[in-house]
Amino acid sequence: MRVVKTIDEVRAQVREWRAHGLTVGLVPTMGYLHEGHASLIEASHRDNDRTVVSDFVNPMQFGPTEDLESYPRDLDRDSKIVEEHGGDLIFNPEPAEMYHEGFSSFVDMTVLTQELCGLSRPIHFRGVCTVVSKLFNIVKPDRAYFGKKDAQQLAVIRHMVDDLNMDIEIIGCPIIREADGLAKSSRNTYLNADERQAALVLSRSIALGKDMVKNGEKSCDAIIGEMTKLISAEPLARIDYVKIVDCATMQQITELDRPALCAIAVYIGKTRLIDNFFSEDV
Repeated sequence: MRVVKTIDEVRAQVREWRAHGLTVGLVPTMGYLHEGHASLIEASHRDNDRTVVSDFVNPMQFGPTEDLESYPRDLDRDSKIVEEHGGDLIFNPEPAEMYHEGFSSFVDMTVLTQELCGLSRPIHFRGVCTVVSKLFNIVKPDRAYFGKKDAQQLAVIRHMVDDLNMDIEIIGCPIIREADGLAKSSRNTYLNADERQAALVLSRSIALGKDMVKNGEKSCDAIIGEMTKLISAEPLARIDYVKIVDCATMQQITELDRPALCAIAVYIGKTRLIDNFFSEDV
């Protein structure tokens, strides 16, 4: 397993693999890997001959008041996880390698990015689409792997690939949770002991919403209302959003009469966490 810092090194290695007829998978990450990332790497290892893992905290997707500088980083730890789970190459560039002086080209999207996280983080998805497009152009993978915890991101990437005729298969992989239900996230490391306990309100509210759907509830307002009530009872929790949207458009709906995503974003103290479920999976 190698760690490389430059675009030229990645391209040279992929060319060598391609010369031997090998398939290539890509797992884009911002590093500080956990079991959720490990599951993506394992999926790529199963499906492809070689796997590239990008390890890059992308400054373009952080707003001016967000946690770019404090976002956790540990390349040595990441390297062990990638190697243990079947990765072959880590691409760990500096920002200047990805965004040269005078960089001024962006990939943007409307509609799908205007709800949920896009509403409270208005520049976020332009940064995501731009960096993922660059990674696709650098690695030229056969398949790329994303977690369903970032459900809006997964929908955005799939739509971008379709719109721009990118010849890449996008694979969505299940949410990986802690034993007590909390969705794995690099930002979980920000939580102190009290906040970590309070954060369980996210998975409890997701379980409540799923139970309501399983029991035949079709009213989105009813589901959202009960989930909101549960979260609001936690003193350390502050709701960013609790919404149910059409899976295809990411626009809000009132009835569960089509495939839907129920997504939540909640601040526990200063840490913003997300979770979700798909109606079709209940």
